[in-house]
Amino acid sequence: MVEKTGRIRIADAGGQLLGTPFLDLSGQVGTASEGGLLTMAFHPRYAENGRVFVYYTDTDDDTVVARYTLSGDPGQLDAGSAKQILTLTQRRTNHNGGMLQFGPDGMLYIFLGDEGGAGDPFGNGQNAGTLHGSILRIDVDGGDPYAIPDDNPYVGQEGARGEIWAIGVRNPWRSTFDPEGDALYVADVGQNAREEVNAVPAGAAGVNYGWNTMEGSACYGSSTCDMSGLTLPVHEYGHDGGACSVTGGYVYRGSQLPEIVGHYFYSDFCTGFLRSFRLDGGQATDERSWDVGSLGAVSSFGVDGSGELYVVDIVGSVARLERRRP
Repeated sequence: MVEKTGRIRIADAGGQLLGTPFLDLSGQVGTASEGGLLTMAFHPRYAENGRVFVYYTDTDDDTVVARYTLSGDPGQLDAGSAKQILTLTQRRTNHNGGMLQFGPDGMLYIFLGDEGGAGDPFGNGQNAGTLHGSILRIDVDGGDPYAIPDDNPYVGQEGARGEIWAIGVRNPWRSTFDPEGDALYVADVGQNAREEVNAVPAGAAGVNYGWNTMEGSACYGSSTCDMSGLTLPVHEYGHDGGACSVTGGYVYRGSQLPEIVGHYFYSDFCTGFLRSFRLDGGQATDERSWDVGSLGAVSSFGVDGSGELYVVDIVGSVARLERRRP
């Protein structure tokens, strides 16, 4: 479990935290409200190479992606093994993105925000010449510190960054690959009116998610806009009822609740609802709101090795989705 303040903790089967952190970066991470240690990702061959990748904002509030290697203790990473993979200056302290995911292709995907400020003041969302406001795809095994895959969509384009896989995101807050459904889900936090969930084929290169031409399925700051070449979300919701910021989750692929297998779950940071839908033919179907009350300020979701789903709130509680007992 990743703590925003800089530690990665391990819990035993009974839910009790072990005393020694898996990794402690408390002195290296920033304290901005949207910053800190934001995620980790195990290398697909972790059992062989012991490599773990972390994404955090440092004490200057800049973005860092780094690699650590397992120590001789299977419950602890070697703090001295740090290898910086990517650093990115951030002129604002919000919209940090913060997700790392290894895709089905073995590449590392990095989900970056638009660098912050209301309305994308730096014009990063539609600019393939900057890494901000985009999703990156890099090969962490093919170079030092990484290689750019030859089949990335902007490779060889003048003025564009070859690391970019997709553009047009504002603040993608939790994303996931669902290999069984051949889909990439990207939950992107809106500006003032709309929260969105995008879902595209896992191998779709060069997707433009629309920000800041669009906020969700609506033109941003204008009654009309050029939507050609843009990919619109499969689901969105407004800020009625106090909603404010989408928190993306995962597709349920566990065995304890077979009736909801294939449902993508998500929440909202301000209301703490639990909702889901199924993706069918590129469309959101079977949309549901679950009667669980408010789950608090939901900051993330998680899955375990059996595919069971967990919900995390900002104050540190972790809950597991289970069948309601009579």
